[in-house]
Amino acid sequence: MLFAGVVVAESDRAWRVLETSGPPVYYFAPEDVSMELLAGTESSTFCEWKGLAAYYDLRVGGRVARDAAWTYLRPTPPYAVLAAHVAFYPSRVDACFLDDEAVRPQPGRYYGGWVTEDIVGPFKGDPGTESW
Repeated sequence: MLFAGVVVAESDRAWRVLETSGPPVYYFAPEDVSMELLAGTESSTFCEWKGLAAYYDLRVGGRVARDAAWTYLRPTPPYAVLAAHVAFYPSRVDACFLDDEAVRPQPGRYYGGWVTEDIVGPFKGDPGTESW
């Protein structure tokens, strides 16, 4: 994952989580993220499956991507493996890659799915999908 010319996260052991009506989201172990570039924010959301999410701004040099990443510090028991792992919105950074393929962001402002050639929609986030 790239932002402002810096590799912020890189892993061969990220967790791939399938979200309802969406492309997968990838969660990186904190050891695979330049955590010093992330600053916690006041933002939070609640997922009925995973629990309370906390958000990070991404800061590199003079650039800031607001709420570019999120984590579940204390996820629900079925998702305990994700504790402290970090997911990034592809739409809020410069580039995300799976192997050598550039990822396209999932449509919509609330979703962080990673779309590749192998992932076929429709996805939640496209116009008219808010009630799915």
